[in-house]
Amino acid sequence: MSSEYRDADKFTAAIQAIFPKLMHYLNAEESRELTGLGITPSQINALLVLYFHDNLTMGKLSQEIYLAESAATRLVNRLVNLNLVKRRGDDKDRRVVRVTLTSYGRELSRLVFERRSFRFNNLAQHLEQSERENLVVSLQSVMRVFEELEKTRVPAANNNTPGTGKG
Repeated sequence: MSSEYRDADKFTAAIQAIFPKLMHYLNAEESRELTGLGITPSQINALLVLYFHDNLTMGKLSQEIYLAESAATRLVNRLVNLNLVKRRGDDKDRRVVRVTLTSYGRELSRLVFERRSFRFNNLAQHLEQSERENLVVSLQSVMRVFEELEKTRVPAANNNTPGTGKG
């Protein structure tokens, strides 16, 4: 393995050079993916979470999409207005609100999931097997560290949730 990035400054410089280009590419791909659908990236993130784990409580959904519960509620309100999700009370606890996909929301989520699958299959076709494996392992490591760092972060005033904002 190359020792080029053992030095933290060289590693940081390389990441700083790559990251803006990578984000530009991912944002452009996401924009193409959502073209004509009339939904935002935050909204599709919520729909995809529900696509794989339908019937979540508002609390669990807000955790999964990294939004404060108040921001997630506003996002869900917009999705309800677009007829993509529906809200209902929990059968066992009336204080709990559950969110489920409508049939239209499920179909839209499936379409976006298929578009993303096509994009990542295309990426996989252009990488060597060892590059694919290294990429997945590396990204898993990055996520593990980000999650560990997030746990040690001291919230400012309960509104320091990652990704908090309008969706």
